[in-house]
Amino acid sequence: MKRSPVVPAHIAFDTDGVPHAPDFNDVYHTRAGALGQSRHVFLHGNGLPQRWQGKPRFTVLETGFGLGNNFLATWDAWRADPQRCARLHYVAVDLHPPRLDDLKRAHAASALPALAGELLAAWPPLSPDLHTLHLDGGRIVLQLAWGDANGWLPQLLLEADAFYLDGFAPKRNEALWSPHVFKALGRLAAPGATAATWSIGRAVRDGLRSAGFEAERVPGFPPKPEMTYARYAPVFTPRRAAGHPLSAQVDPNAPRTALVIGAGLAGAACAQALAAAGWQVTVLERHPEPAAETSGNRGGLFHGVVNGQDGPHARFNRTAALLAHKTFAPLIATGAIPGQLDGLLRLAGADADLAGMHTLLAAQGLPPDYLQALDAQAASELCALPLQEPAWFYPGGGWLQPGALVRHWLQRPGIALRTGTQVRALRSSNGIWSALDAAGQAIAQASAVVLANAGEACTLLESAHGEKPGWPLGRQRGQVTILPAGTPGLHPPRLPVAGGGYALTLLDGNVVCGATATLQDPDATLRPQDQAFNLKRLRRLGLEVDARGVPLSGRVGWRTLADDRLPVVGAVPVPGAAAQRVRELPRVPGLFVCTALASRGIGWAPLLGELIAAWVSGGPFPLEADLVEAVDPGRFGVRRARKAQAAPAEMDDGA
Repeated sequence: MKRSPVVPAHIAFDTDGVPHAPDFNDVYHTRAGALGQSRHVFLHGNGLPQRWQGKPRFTVLETGFGLGNNFLATWDAWRADPQRCARLHYVAVDLHPPRLDDLKRAHAASALPALAGELLAAWPPLSPDLHTLHLDGGRIVLQLAWGDANGWLPQLLLEADAFYLDGFAPKRNEALWSPHVFKALGRLAAPGATAATWSIGRAVRDGLRSAGFEAERVPGFPPKPEMTYARYAPVFTPRRAAGHPLSAQVDPNAPRTALVIGAGLAGAACAQALAAAGWQVTVLERHPEPAAETSGNRGGLFHGVVNGQDGPHARFNRTAALLAHKTFAPLIATGAIPGQLDGLLRLAGADADLAGMHTLLAAQGLPPDYLQALDAQAASELCALPLQEPAWFYPGGGWLQPGALVRHWLQRPGIALRTGTQVRALRSSNGIWSALDAAGQAIAQASAVVLANAGEACTLLESAHGEKPGWPLGRQRGQVTILPAGTPGLHPPRLPVAGGGYALTLLDGNVVCGATATLQDPDATLRPQDQAFNLKRLRRLGLEVDARGVPLSGRVGWRTLADDRLPVVGAVPVPGAAAQRVRELPRVPGLFVCTALASRGIGWAPLLGELIAAWVSGGPFPLEADLVEAVDPGRFGVRRARKAQAAPAEMDDGA
C-alpha cells in the first residue's frame, strides 16, 4: 500500500521552552510537566507497571508519539521495576513526527537524559515506513509508523495490552479520534487490554465503547480534574483464521524452544532474533563451520531501493535497509565485524535525468538521510572514481563480511550451535518437532522449527508432509573476483559502487568485484571467463584494470531466489490446503521457513530474523500486513497471478 510523503511537525517553543504545535493550536504537554502527565495519565491509567510484571512480553500502542515523553516515562518505569516483563514492545503512529533538531531541543533539559540520549541517537529518517528500533540492549523494541493513523492502524499486526491515546485535542485533530480509528483499536486489542487518555470528550468515550471498550471518567492530572479510562470487554470477539499471522502457530503452553536448520545468514539472523525474544535456540549446520557457503564471501553490499512505483519490492527493501543500518552500525564501529558504513553509490544510468531523480525523491518523500540524487561529478568525488553518470547515494548503505556477522550473531546467549550435523528429515508428534539423521534417529527436538537452509528447505518439507511445496524457486550461481591492491589500473573506491556489477574495497586494500549470475549452474570451479566478465564491468566505474599476470582469486556460491525477487518467510501452509486469502490458509503448527534471500541477504537478514521471531512468538510484526503477505510462503498457492501481474520495475531490484 503506497504511502504519502511524511510532513514533519511544525514545532514552536515559547519563552519558557514549552513546545507548541501552531498548526493545531495546541501544546505538546501541560506546563505542569510532561513526565508527570505521562506517569499519571498513561502509566497509572493503564495499571502500569503492575500489569506487565512477570510477563515475557508486553505491548503498548500509542496514537500520537509527539516528542516521545510517554515512551520515555514508560521506559523509565520499566527499568525501575524489578518484576518487569522480559521485553517491552512500544508501537506508535504519528502523522507529523518531529525533526531530529526539534527533538534535541525539546529534550535538552530532559529529566531522563540517558534515555532521551539513546532515543535521539536511534532516531530514524522521516520516511513513510514502519521503523524498528532496538533500545536498552534489545529489551525495548520501539516501532514508529510515520503517517496517517487511519491508514496505518489496519496494517499493523500486533495485540496491544495497553493503549495511550495522546493526539492533539479532538476538536483540533478530529481525524485521530474518528470512529474509524477507534474501530481499528478494537481489532488490535489483546484480551483484557486497557486504554487511557487525558481527554474526557463524549465522542471519545462513545468511540471507545463502539469498539468494545468499557469507558469511564477517573481523576485526572492537574489542571484537568478528570481523564478517561477504558477496558476492552467486547460482547463478541471474532475468531482469527488459522493462517492469520497473529493466530498461535506454536502451542503457547509449549516450551519456548526452537530448532534452526542452517547456519548461514538466514539461520543466524533467525536464531539471534528468537534468542532476543526469549527462546532457547539450537542451530544445526551440516558443514564443519557456520557461513560455509555463500555467506562466507569476504564482503557483500547492503543498501535500499527506489523505483517509480514504490510498490512492495521497494517498500520491503527500504524497511530492511533502515533496520540493517541500525543493526550493523554499532557492530562495524566497534570492530565486531569488518565492514564500512560510509554510504553506497548505485549508478543511475548514462541517460538518467538528474532533475527527474529529484522529482522522484520529492514525490515519494524520501529524506536525504535515506537517499540522495547526485550528478556524476559529486558521485565521483565521494568514491574517488571517474564516474560518467548520475548516481543514487544511500547514506545508510555499505558493506560487511557476512561470515563475521554470522559468527557474531551465533555467539548470542540462548543459542547452541551444532556443526557437522546433517538433518535428513523432520517429524512432529504431540506438538514437538524432531530433526532426524539418515538413520531416522532424533538429533534434536523443539517446539518450533525454522528452515533456513536455502534450497534444501523444500527437501525437508517433503520429508515432513510427503510432498514438496512447489514454490517457484531458482538456484543462481555467482562468482566474485578479488583483485589484489596494486593491480595496474585499479583505484580502490572510497566507498562501494554498484551498477551492472559492483566494486568494494576490503580493509586490507584488496577489491572485490562481481558478481556473475547464472541459473541452474552447478559448476563450483573458478572460471576464467567469469573473472574476465567481472573485470569488464568495472569499465562502467571508470576502471581499466590490467590483470595480466596478476594472481586473481575469487569465490563461487549459490543463492536461492524466488521469481518475484522477494524472500519466502513465514509459517508453512498445510499441503494441499486451499483458501481465498493468504491469511486464511491453514498452517503446519510450529513449522516455519526463511529462504530465497537472493543477492540481498545481508541487507534483508535483520528484518527477516525479526519477521520469523514475530511469526513464532505472535508479534508485533516489523512490517505492515500487506508486506508480510508479500513474503508469506502461502502466497504462491493463493495468488499465483502475482507474478504475471507484476510490472517489470517491481520485478527488478530498482536503483
